[in-house]
Amino acid sequence: MAAPAGRRRGAPGHVAAPSPTWPLADAPRVPRRVPSPPQPCGPDPKMAAPSERRNGGGAWAVLLLAAVALRPAEAVSEPTTVAFDVRPGGVVHSFSQNVGPGDKYTCAFTYASQGGTNEKWQMSLGTSEDHQHFTCTIWRPQGKSYLYFTQFKAEVRGAEIEYGMAYSKAAFERESDVPLKSDEFEVTKTAVSHRPGAFKAELSKLVIVAKASRSEL
Repeated sequence: MAAPAGRRRGAPGHVAAPSPTWPLADAPRVPRRVPSPPQPCGPDPKMAAPSERRNGGGAWAVLLLAAVALRPAEAVSEPTTVAFDVRPGGVVHSFSQNVGPGDKYTCAFTYASQGGTNEKWQMSLGTSEDHQHFTCTIWRPQGKSYLYFTQFKAEVRGAEIEYGMAYSKAAFERESDVPLKSDEFEVTKTAVSHRPGAFKAELSKLVIVAKASRSEL
């Protein structure tokens, strides 16, 4: 005798469980992950460009020149880089270089330091294409200086400073620049210098971006 429809043969007294009868529309669903849309490459559009510089406002282009000064090899004009010795002994020393048409700009580094031996430093100068801005970067290529600076001043002639920064440690290999605290130095229209009583004697790099003074325009 054939088994009744809807039932399966099995052991005596055993009734097979019926097949599920829920509609497909009510079947349990496994949520699918919707892939996120691809993100555009490049800088985050929400990150606004800075609109001010240290010690004053001004054009964003000048900050770009400051970035150039941090990497002298990529200056707008071919930079002039000169090596010089920073000598300890507590005596005031000075080193200067000129740049621009007719040597119209001058950058001078005056300092006094103690401890250790002479260190090889470099001064790099470059100008914008229109020669209305120039950059002066003074630094120790090996990174951190181990001299004890009692004073320092980086000053410009023929221009007015629009951006100035001092660092206790210069970038080297995988290490980054370490800026001085804001109360350790001051920036005027013509110089970046130590602040007596607050400067902690560590210096490895100075960056200046200056614009032609009114008398030079």
